[in-house]
Amino acid sequence: MDRVPALDESLKKTLGPATAKVMAEHLGLHTVGDLLHHYPRRYEERGQLTKLADLPLDEDVTVVAQVADSRILTFNHGRGQRLEITLTDGSGRLQLVFFGRGIHKPHKELPPGSRGMFAGKVSVFNRKLQLAHPTYVPLGRATGDDESTEDTAEAVDAFAGKLIPIYPACKGLESWKITKAVDAVLPRAAEAVDPLPPALREGRGFSSLPEALLKVHRPESRADIESARQRLKWDEAFVLQVALARRRYADTQLPAVARRPVRDGLLDAFDADLPFTLTEGQRKVTGEIFADLATEHPMHRLLQGEVGSGKTLVALRAMLAVVDAGGQAAMLAPTEVLAQQHHRSITDMMGELAHGGMLGGAEHGTKVVLLTGSMGMAARRQALLDLVTGEAGIVIGTHALIEDKVRFHDLGLVVVDEQHRFGVEQRDALRSKGKQPPHLLVMTATPIPRTVAMTVFGDLETSVLDQLPAGRSPIASHVVPAQDKPHFLARAWERVREEVGKGHQAYVVCPRIGDDEEDDKAGLKSKASKPSKPSKASKPSEEDEAEKRPPLAVVEVAGQLTEGPLQGLRVEILHGRMQPDDKDAVMRRFAAGEVDVLVATTVIEVGVNVPNATAMVIMDADRFGVSQLHQLRGRVGRGSAPGLCLLVTDMPEASPARARLGAVAATLDGFELSRIDLEQRREGDVLGQAQSGVRSSLRMLAVIEDEEIIAAAREEAAAVVAEDPELTGSPELRTALDALLDTEREQYLDKG
Repeated sequence: MDRVPALDESLKKTLGPATAKVMAEHLGLHTVGDLLHHYPRRYEERGQLTKLADLPLDEDVTVVAQVADSRILTFNHGRGQRLEITLTDGSGRLQLVFFGRGIHKPHKELPPGSRGMFAGKVSVFNRKLQLAHPTYVPLGRATGDDESTEDTAEAVDAFAGKLIPIYPACKGLESWKITKAVDAVLPRAAEAVDPLPPALREGRGFSSLPEALLKVHRPESRADIESARQRLKWDEAFVLQVALARRRYADTQLPAVARRPVRDGLLDAFDADLPFTLTEGQRKVTGEIFADLATEHPMHRLLQGEVGSGKTLVALRAMLAVVDAGGQAAMLAPTEVLAQQHHRSITDMMGELAHGGMLGGAEHGTKVVLLTGSMGMAARRQALLDLVTGEAGIVIGTHALIEDKVRFHDLGLVVVDEQHRFGVEQRDALRSKGKQPPHLLVMTATPIPRTVAMTVFGDLETSVLDQLPAGRSPIASHVVPAQDKPHFLARAWERVREEVGKGHQAYVVCPRIGDDEEDDKAGLKSKASKPSKPSKASKPSEEDEAEKRPPLAVVEVAGQLTEGPLQGLRVEILHGRMQPDDKDAVMRRFAAGEVDVLVATTVIEVGVNVPNATAMVIMDADRFGVSQLHQLRGRVGRGSAPGLCLLVTDMPEASPARARLGAVAATLDGFELSRIDLEQRREGDVLGQAQSGVRSSLRMLAVIEDEEIIAAAREEAAAVVAEDPELTGSPELRTALDALLDTEREQYLDKG
């Protein structure tokens, strides 16, 4: 069934090409239906009338007053015009200002002696209070008779009590213009297709969709807004849940090879050599994964584990179980540094079991190969051969694994490390290399918003590792306000020297490489040296100044530290533009304790494991995301000595960036941080490729706030899909689903 043509109609036809073009380019609105689902962000209430003598500055007010005088002035050598109207109400005076083409209507409607009601924000210009471009209603001239007074009182009540919708706007299309555009299409709301089955709608006491759209755009009361929002949230939650329930149903119909662990195989041999016992959490999660691997449809599981909780060990045991069952396992890592690190730690953990078929290898062993883009031809050719023959049971690699040339003998499990670093298409390309769809395990230490959203929506089965293995130490985190308190930064470098003095090592993380980048020439202000304390008067611009300054760079900061506060220590650098062999050599030296301080970019963000590193200083910490900071911090405290993470920032105390850093310093709980991240950034497009909140298909639903609605909608959707997977008995729901899931999004969801 096609979407209802009235809502599918192009905005060009309804609003004209100029307005439609701005709406399409800046707001992603193309059809009448799109505009009807572009909801107000908030509602202004004009509220109580204010006397002119009592006007508060910078606040929205509503006044009733008489026009004392009105005049049109020209400026800019006669090219511009301004209308100035002076109001009085007996208690004080107020100036109204209108500019440009909009001056003639108020000039005509508000002559001297007339009365009106005016609403706007109070500002000061030339020491006079004014309202610029206020909303107004003319009330005619005061006649003194009772009937006129009664009419005026009614008009005042209607105007002052009215809720004004404020829409998400953009350059060239202010909220009031969007209000006019919505007015033009609002009659079409009557033709909106209602996705909620009648039984569900009646059972929960919801109004119809056309009524909800009318109430959300033109509410008579706050109660109207609330009932409309609840109904529209349910629409979004329910249609999405139906999409996800159908996908879960389709997954159960896909064939996959069941991979059951076998006795006395690789896994048992590996477990027998482990120098420690698994935590209770690791055993529980392993049980969940093994149960999934034993089924004949593909596993689709998220392994959420705190930084350092032993996710890699859990994933390795799953890979060994798959190899025992005759399949191969591939681990996809986001960077070469991490792929090499995983390869090294997995071969170290497996010992002789990682050299199957090789001299000195164990009887049960298998080959563990590395595949990255920068490998030499001979090594690459051998790795590809080991994969296609099945000689290599485990492969660890970067994007190079996805290339067409890569063939597997029998791919049974794909493990994706830090899923937010890969697009869905890349993961899918690897999954397509199996003879039948392989099982998928996605690992993350802090779920990024889209992952959290999908998890709350129940699309991924989730396993949680929230226990730290025995011997892991806590990490203390502190914000270092370098601009406000320069002596804190000096103390940070002293702490690094103290840690090195105890035989430990430290990281210094910078957002930029520096090297030969152009903005290097601008000459960044040294943060390693003490900046002067700003005066109070400069406070308002501190945030702007900090943001305008280019981010601090590895090359530059390393130089300043070796000549300044860390003089005499062994300082080296690591960043993504170094040759792979050089990067590997630096990491090896750092791991061996031959380097005291490693100044690096985020290449060390995930997977790098140096238990002797106890301190980390993150420069320009405000330039990193919440989950990135949590990941970086997880590189310290990996041994028996406690970890220290110092978040250095130039941002002023009252800024949102400082609040975000404070939240990171206050908790080590990855789930809590993911909630903070989600609340700040929104969910990303749950059904599309945008992974920030800007293009979210969730216009009304907020994942964190509306978990209860989502859970209830999931139950309802599961029941509908179980009874009728093709939705043949619900044509309206099918239509709503088609509108939400265009072909591209549906494929994206299927690949997820």
